[in-house]
Amino acid sequence: MRNLPERLEAGNPCPLGANWNGLGVNFAVFSHHATRMQLCLFDSSGRRELRRYDLPERTDGIWHGYLPDAMPGLAYGYRAHGPYEPQNGHRFNPHKLLLDPYAKDLLGTLKWTDTLYGYRAHSPRGDLSFDRRDSAPAMLKGLVTHDTFDWSGDRRPETPWSNTVIYEAHVRGLTKLLSDVPPSERGTFSALSHPAVIDHLRRLGITAIELMPVHAFLQDRELLQKKLTNYWDYNTLGFFAVEPRYLASGDANEARMTIRRLHAAGIEVILDVVYNHTCETRETGPTISWRGLDNASYYRLQGDRRYCVDDTGTGNTVNLSNPRVLQMVMDSLRYWARSYRIDGFRFDLSVTLGRENHGFDAGSGFFDALRQDPELSQLKLIAEPWDMGPGGYQLGKHPPGFAEWNDRYRDTVRRYWRGDSGMRPEMARRLSGSADLFGADDIRKPWASMNFVASHDGMTLQDVVSYVHKHNEANQEHNRDGAYENYSSNWGDEGPSDDEALRELRQRVKRSLMLTLLASGGTPMLLAGDESGRTQNGNNNPYCQDNDVSWLDWELARTPQQQGFCDFIARAIAIRRQHGIFRPRRFLHGHHDAAPGIPDIDWWDERGQRLSPQDWENESGRALAMMLAGGEGDGEPEFGALLMNASAVPLDFTLPAGFRWKVLIDSADPATMPHEIAVKSYRLLDRAAAIIITTLSKQPDTPR
Repeated sequence: MRNLPERLEAGNPCPLGANWNGLGVNFAVFSHHATRMQLCLFDSSGRRELRRYDLPERTDGIWHGYLPDAMPGLAYGYRAHGPYEPQNGHRFNPHKLLLDPYAKDLLGTLKWTDTLYGYRAHSPRGDLSFDRRDSAPAMLKGLVTHDTFDWSGDRRPETPWSNTVIYEAHVRGLTKLLSDVPPSERGTFSALSHPAVIDHLRRLGITAIELMPVHAFLQDRELLQKKLTNYWDYNTLGFFAVEPRYLASGDANEARMTIRRLHAAGIEVILDVVYNHTCETRETGPTISWRGLDNASYYRLQGDRRYCVDDTGTGNTVNLSNPRVLQMVMDSLRYWARSYRIDGFRFDLSVTLGRENHGFDAGSGFFDALRQDPELSQLKLIAEPWDMGPGGYQLGKHPPGFAEWNDRYRDTVRRYWRGDSGMRPEMARRLSGSADLFGADDIRKPWASMNFVASHDGMTLQDVVSYVHKHNEANQEHNRDGAYENYSSNWGDEGPSDDEALRELRQRVKRSLMLTLLASGGTPMLLAGDESGRTQNGNNNPYCQDNDVSWLDWELARTPQQQGFCDFIARAIAIRRQHGIFRPRRFLHGHHDAAPGIPDIDWWDERGQRLSPQDWENESGRALAMMLAGGEGDGEPEFGALLMNASAVPLDFTLPAGFRWKVLIDSADPATMPHEIAVKSYRLLDRAAAIIITTLSKQPDTPR
């Protein structure tokens, strides 16, 4: 750019951030309580500060100024002046360089030093002291950007919810061991769109990939001191920037190209986003961005000392009751939807986002803003319906338009197949779409229940059948972290086993769990690697394990046994796709007949009899048949069943007479292909599940 001017022009308060208009850059940043705001410009290395400018104008709490002739690639940061009064919630310190909350690209890396704190570390006065050292040498900087990516020809898949099958994955972990790509690209967006990955997803029948956080994040100082790293990335540093280590090229267009390739393959991209807290942790944490810009506006505070409210378990809670903070989140969501063509969002600790002063509110400002937005409301919206605050468990309480992670489904299905007593009533509720949780007002649909057996947070599928206890010693927290109850079973030996019979039992239980998931009403979600036997060695909280504990082993995935398991899952997904009775578009209660005497849903046991009230109360009952009837489109109505035997012995399931039944899949015999059943009953091995089907037209019994 030309010689720097003496002062900035007035500029505009909108849009927020650093925005190039072809002639210069407009800077705008929110701070209600600051008394002065300075823009700091740096050389291309980010090490030398070139100039400081006062932002000359302030409009409705937004400080703004315009720098003519400035170009994309300019490195910058802010210094905010104001009172340093922790007791009143104010932590202004102009000696601390601050990252723009709207920065769309970052320069450099943060170097952990005590200069990043607004107070003197180790001072006897604690955070009531004041630190005058410049933090700029340790800070990363924002970069001015300009989006020129060509999306012409791109089409969102727009898969209906009822047809959606989600695959939860970590950008780095999914491809870090993928030998098909060059080492420099493994663990990045570039590898994510490699044909080997896309072919694998399409082979399974996946319609959407849900990526764990890809927003720029901060490595925890405490973890680095332990020689560990924050692998899960729930520690947001920038709500508008891609995490640099996920870009092999260093260019954010790499992520856009990957999303475009996934769209071309018919696969949606959903982002796991973290707007409930930031990387600045509790009030004694570093001053990196929001805390220094306006602590009292960006965070929820409480008490005489104005400490951070910690509904998230991370030290702070973002204050979405403030209109400008809410605007920041909405602007971030719209940016990812427009600039990256993201198809949906999974909201980490969404209960926090819905909190008002009186607690969680399904009609909160955030939910209202999101649901009325003409763009965002049309995307897939998924809630993690809990947080650590009071009344923090709100499963089923989110507004229409949201799907919700259903941990009750996970726990129930694990317990049923483990053989726990008295599980049939709860199992039936979960299999049929959890109408008790989502169907009360008859507005929401079964897809609102996000069903899963395993997710990133907890044991993998392989570990659910291999370990009774968690084994988190590698996290260096004395095995005190992570859930103590996993509803898992090792079926005889803890961990890996050379016992062939035990290994086959575990594989059968895994197939039964997957078949149950894919035959249940709701939206199924698979954890990346579960289809290929990925193990975390019993670690149910590997948030800090950026190593082969968390990475998908593609060589293991390509072994004959794991290929067979992949084939089984792919067949189950195909059955779900081809037979609409296993993905109902409304809640079924058995009140409507699909044919005379055949309700749309019914519950039988192995005797071929409808369960009586006494049968439901029988705690020793381990057999359950979910009978489904109906159809969609112009096809002939179908009558089908998910047969389940969680007992320790084989059972003969008597089948409804008058139909030619066909078995489509059996978890005890994964190689079996669809064939007609030549007898009036179907033998199901212990801990096995099967899907059988027929048409609703009355047929003569087949010869016996």
